[in-house]
Amino acid sequence: MTPLMPQPNRELGVIALGAAFAGLAAAVLGTIVLFNEQQRAQQWVVHTLQVEERLSSVLSGLQDAETGQRGYIVTQDPAYLAPYYDGVRRIDVDMAALRREVTDNPDQMATAAELTRVAKARVERLTVGIELTRAGRADSAGEVIRQGVGKQLMDRCRALITRMKTTEHSLLDGRIAAVQRGSSLLTVWLLISAVLVAGLALLVTRDARTRARASAEARDALAKANEKLRDEARNREAAEAQVRQMHKMETIGQLTGGIAHDFNNMLAIVIGSLDLAKRRLAKDRKRAEQSIDNALHGAERAAQLTQRLLAFSRQQPLAPGAVEMNRLVAGMSELLRRTIGETVRFEAVLAGGLWSAFIDANQLENALVNLCVNARDAMPQGGRLTIETANTYLDEQYSAAHNEVTPGQYVMLSVTDTGTGMPPDVIERAFDPFYTTKPVGQGTGLGLSQVYGFVKQSGGHVKIYSEPGVGTTVKLYIPRHFGDPAAAVAAQAGSASAELPRAIEGEVVLVVEDEDRVRDLSVDTLQDLGYAVLQADGAAAALALLGEGGRVDLLFTDIVMPDMNGRLLADAARKARPALKVLYTTGYTRNAIVHNGVLDHDVHFIAKPFTVAQLAAKVRSVLDLVD
Repeated sequence: MTPLMPQPNRELGVIALGAAFAGLAAAVLGTIVLFNEQQRAQQWVVHTLQVEERLSSVLSGLQDAETGQRGYIVTQDPAYLAPYYDGVRRIDVDMAALRREVTDNPDQMATAAELTRVAKARVERLTVGIELTRAGRADSAGEVIRQGVGKQLMDRCRALITRMKTTEHSLLDGRIAAVQRGSSLLTVWLLISAVLVAGLALLVTRDARTRARASAEARDALAKANEKLRDEARNREAAEAQVRQMHKMETIGQLTGGIAHDFNNMLAIVIGSLDLAKRRLAKDRKRAEQSIDNALHGAERAAQLTQRLLAFSRQQPLAPGAVEMNRLVAGMSELLRRTIGETVRFEAVLAGGLWSAFIDANQLENALVNLCVNARDAMPQGGRLTIETANTYLDEQYSAAHNEVTPGQYVMLSVTDTGTGMPPDVIERAFDPFYTTKPVGQGTGLGLSQVYGFVKQSGGHVKIYSEPGVGTTVKLYIPRHFGDPAAAVAAQAGSASAELPRAIEGEVVLVVEDEDRVRDLSVDTLQDLGYAVLQADGAAAALALLGEGGRVDLLFTDIVMPDMNGRLLADAARKARPALKVLYTTGYTRNAIVHNGVLDHDVHFIAKPFTVAQLAAKVRSVLDLVD
């Protein structure tokens, strides 16, 4: 009888099988545990991406709302408010979702709460600008923007969003690392399990590899998403720059449109009148002369327009000096009475002991005439116009309320009328170029803007006080002159003498001008005034003529020329001829002879265009100066 074999192998098999099953169970259980952990890690990765996308959407909504608001303020077109409303709606939705999504993180919850508060404040600030614009107070809306509060709120929103994104990015890095660790651990676990159950291990390993590829794809998707966000940020910056450029061009368009309108009207007068004069010259000389007078009037208006634009932009060359304001007003009284007419009663209240003012007297006269004309037009049925002078001190408290004002002593010149007055919205725009409440054809809208630009360029201050139905007061605060009071003068108002100043026999003028027709006009004018004239089309030719050694009493040169400007030419000429007198001219100059809006010391200048009488008087005055 065969003896029964012992069953250790069977027991070992059972043990091994049990161990295998235990291992399989452990493998399955471990796989399930690791799989669940990996799923949760991936869900956290997706959650982080959702939070970052939500933050980007909040920033996008704020930027859209800001873009819509500024577009509406500039254009006052309600169509521009579409991005604003859409952005505000998205902000509310996204902020509510964001607060739900970060409930797992107390720090992020606190930051999200602060972001909600700041974003709400930013939207309220934008709404203030829109409401002001709807009320017709676009300038106030612009002032609200320039105060910078909205920018500070927007910068704070960006900072909070960046902080939350940085936190989420840190969390993302850790969660991606957790996914990678889980994948690695799962692979090792499956390799151990494969010793017990090779087939099952193979399937599990294949599944693990599939999930590993999914993790890699998730990383790639994250990288692509980040790149897409960066591209969107760059595109948005480019779009915002384009919008800013469009707003700038719209503003320039409004200004150039006004200039083009007035210039076209003036050119129509000049061209039409000269054409008529040409046709009438042989048939009707009197009517031809009338046409020529009309052309001259149109050209003078064009010249005045350019001067007003330069005054508004604070680019006109000024020659300030000590001025006795009372003498200036008294000297202009007769001219002003003729200007305002008999229906307006004129009165001057001149303060005793008035300080000298530091100002360009001629430009101040123009400003005073402008103010008086405006006052007259505000009193179509007649009334009273009062000019008043006084010493005044603008203190630190006033300066704090008017940022552009420097505290100190000023000479005040005010013009008060009893006319129709202005409501607050008109006062706010009174200094805007081409803004006028007068009927079409009765005002250019540059009078007050010219006064404002001139006074500001002179370091002064302008203030309007007005009440509808009561009247208006415009106060000019001119800086006080602290030099010798005896040096103060006042410009003489009145018409020029009919007899033009002429040359003294033998006087020679060298005319330097690169524009042929302008040079020919200057040469012909000076020759008609009796001067011997030399001419050059540039600095090199002028220096060559001076090098020949002939007599030259005056160098009359344009400033803006190629190769060498007029100032450098004059400096070179005076090295050879120290006693040579120089008169500059140009249509516009910024820094050759003008610095900070003021003519350099001992510089003589006549602005283009000029009349024969103006050129005759200026040349004679320069030649008569005693060295």
